[in-house]
Amino acid sequence: MKITTALICWTAALAALSSAQAADAIVVAEPETVEYVRICDAHGSGYFYIPGTETCLKINGYIRFQANAGPNAVTANASTSGTSDWDVFTRGQLQVTAKSDTEYGALTGVLVFQTNADNAFGQATKLDSAYIDIAGLRAGLFYSWWDDDLSGDTDDIKSKVTLHNSIRYQYEFNNFYTGVSVDELEDGYSAGEAPNDVGIAFAVGGKVGALSYQITGGYDTDNEDGAIRVMGNVAMGPGTLGLAGIYSSAPNSYYQTAEWIAAVQYAITATDKIKITPGLQYYGHYGIIGGDFNDDNDGWKVGVTIDYELVENLYVKATVNRLEQDQGSDVTTGFFRLQRAF
Repeated sequence: MKITTALICWTAALAALSSAQAADAIVVAEPETVEYVRICDAHGSGYFYIPGTETCLKINGYIRFQANAGPNAVTANASTSGTSDWDVFTRGQLQVTAKSDTEYGALTGVLVFQTNADNAFGQATKLDSAYIDIAGLRAGLFYSWWDDDLSGDTDDIKSKVTLHNSIRYQYEFNNFYTGVSVDELEDGYSAGEAPNDVGIAFAVGGKVGALSYQITGGYDTDNEDGAIRVMGNVAMGPGTLGLAGIYSSAPNSYYQTAEWIAAVQYAITATDKIKITPGLQYYGHYGIIGGDFNDDNDGWKVGVTIDYELVENLYVKATVNRLEQDQGSDVTTGFFRLQRAF
């Protein structure tokens, strides 16, 4: 009897203690799920999903150190001349690309920021590109087809200004594309009033076997003149042969260097890391006199460019060019560049 009573009392005590502990129990909250960055391979390498969204983001750019040489060598922005025979600058460029899938295809947004430092105090940061792209339609600040050129640095076949606020449509099918663009030419060429006009440009290009080609045209409505350019590259032997030609009806925002030009280069693949590109260009009616091309002046330029991949994503480029003309001084120019891409 005493044993039975003791067991009952002990059981009751344990039950009471258990109830007391249950009442005071601490409930530990489960940790929130951590969403790690996911790789997005739907739009190519380097993209990742922005956490919590279905938008893919890519960040890339480069750091460039460059030394220019020549009479009144160009400064950091590469569009104006200095007052000495050499100039050194450093450039940093950062590009952010966002892509997301829609019923019309990929919706793309691109932002490019660039800072040029001519010295510790002479720094200039600019928005180098900012545009929206969907289903072949592009609108914003971006480089035109006239920014394209051959792979060497002897040819002079670009517009002086190739970055415009524009809207364009480009149709692509397999290895063929064609498009039309409406460009604001506010910073273009003007023989009289300050330019704030409109340009219409077009391009047709693609690849056929070993040949890649592009035909580009542009009409400057303010100057009522235009230019057309034909450019092509074809694999041949140990390298690639590049050819280009331009006709410009008169100086205009699309081309204002000469009335016509012919350029040729041959990019030799010396090794898997070294490319050597000699080039030659001829200018017909070179320069501007009285708002028109100089009919009494022709010129030619010869040069060579060496590209070397030191290690992966680290590139060295050096070029030297000699320009001679019927009128005016003969000029030798060149540059050395070291660039790290990421």
